Amino acid sequence: MKNKYFKLIFLFALSTFVLSCSNDDNNEPETPEEELTEFKYLRILLSDEKTTDITLVNPVDATTSSFKAKFAKSALYTTESGRYAGIIHRLDNTVETFDSGFESHGDHVDVDGIPQFGTLLGQSLMPTHFKSKFGEILTFNDGDGTLSVAKESEVNTPGAQFKVVNAGIAAHHGAMASFSNGTYAITEKDNSITGTLPEKVKIIDNSGKTLFDATLSTKGIHGNASDGTYAVFGSASGVLVVESSGKQKLIALPEDFGAAWFGSILETKTKGKFVGFTAAKGAYLIDVVNDTIKPILANTTIMQCKVSYNQTKLGILLHSGEFKLYNLTSLQLEKEGKLIAETATDATIKPQIQLTEKYAYVTSPATGELLQVTLSTLAIRKIKVSTTPYMITILGFENSESH
Repeated sequence: MKNKYFKLIFLFALSTFVLSCSNDDNNEPETPEEELTEFKYLRILLSDEKTTDITLVNPVDATTSSFKAKFAKSALYTTESGRYAGIIHRLDNTVETFDSGFESHGDHVDVDGIPQFGTLLGQSLMPTHFKSKFGEILTFNDGDGTLSVAKESEVNTPGAQFKVVNAGIAAHHGAMASFSNGTYAITEKDNSITGTLPEKVKIIDNSGKTLFDATLSTKGIHGNASDGTYAVFGSASGVLVVESSGKQKLIALPEDFGAAWFGSILETKTKGKFVGFTAAKGAYLIDVVNDTIKPILANTTIMQCKVSYNQTKLGILLHSGEFKLYNLTSLQLEKEGKLIAETATDATIKPQIQLTEKYAYVTSPATGELLQVTLSTLAIRKIKVSTTPYMITILGFENSESH
């Protein structure tokens, strides 16, 4: 009897111990997910309004490197490959290049040097409009109506300079677009309207020879983008769509636009679809295949409208400081919230924005900072940059894999 009693006590104690261990196991904290961070091989490049400072930000660890451009207040653009940047000094007739030092190999990225200015240099009259497609870097030069063309592969070639393409076009505030067959769509001015805006677009080859004359005339052109098949231009007469074959058409603007029209056209990841933006009406999706224009955000207080680095999202920053993130496939609003204080519509220098897959980056000219905004939560990290950050672009690759 006594043995049975001790056996019962032993079994009870054992079961209690097992249950206790089991509960302890269940209460162990789960291994936390990897902390959200920017891709290892992405960088943010900024210019400054008042100084020649160029700041390269590593958004992973918030460190910065400083460089000196030839002039202040430069416009910044990323080349098609993502490795290089074009630094445009319009009033000083100069184009510089910058190398991130990263080289993409599809599934991974190699470090192929240190961040530095490229040796490729451009000298032209008022280089303004920048494009990079099919391995080329191009500027339209407002001062004389020419194009300047170079290869991305020449950025680090000692003594390399941009080649000038003269299509016999009068000086104007123009633009160009590249086609996949190596030809270009280029604006031209016939003086049918006053001012510096062009009215027409023609097709030329890489020597400047006219292949197809313009078949349509508009009341003014500004802003364009190309996916290699369609070159799309904003115009006061509608959205002008040009193909390398010389075919041209105008897509009618929405009926309520009145005198408003798209002065900015942005490329998306989907062939034949572009974003049109006008501060007078808002941001719209243009489908040049089906000749449709659909509102993404009809709003008259938009300060900045930018397509993400992977061209799948649209980030919109209002003068109120409110931010809205849209999916460019569904056109659905994915996130919104207030990021910064209100900016006056007549402010001389306004915040600029760029987006990656995970973050939005907003300049703060008043505080000399770059705001890194986590898109999933809208949490903000502030990174000190130059005194008065002016323009911003993204360099590198949305990839963290190396050898």
